[in-house]
Amino acid sequence: MIFLSIGSNLDSKFGKRTTNKKKTLEFLTKKKIILINISKIFETPSYPNMDNPKFLNLIVEIKYEKKPEDLLKIIFTIEEAMDRIRGEKNDPRTCDIDIIDFNGLTIKRENLELPHPLCHKRNFVLFPLRDICPNWIHPTTKEKIDDLINNLDPSQSNEITKLSESDKIF
Repeated sequence: MIFLSIGSNLDSKFGKRTTNKKKTLEFLTKKKIILINISKIFETPSYPNMDNPKFLNLIVEIKYEKKPEDLLKIIFTIEEAMDRIRGEKNDPRTCDIDIIDFNGLTIKRENLELPHPLCHKRNFVLFPLRDICPNWIHPTTKEKIDDLINNLDPSQSNEITKLSESDKIF
């Protein structure tokens, strides 16, 4: 199973944050990536600067037959098409795509680390991931997703909101 996290907290030339999600999914399908499952959209504060606009986040399960490095190139192309500006870490952005899990592979390179090194600490990854894969187990820690969520700081569980509008995402 391959899971991507998609986030946006800025409007783009394509429209609002929700439109950015839909456009990103369209770009993925145009690149011959098969969308298997799409979570609901979850809204979270922007970390660590809560003064920035809130993020909309979702997880998508995909089918992809090539290497993770090839997928990463496609991701960078899509983020560029969505006018993502790579400024400072945690800056607001129109589009952010992360590979969370790539068939359970463990990779640690300068530009690619799998599973995503912070996925087990991020409410905006874990809640949408549980939405589509409630039995997911972290590839390296072997912890169940419910245990990872229970290990979050309680404030992180209170800061995340599932949006009903996400039923119409794609």
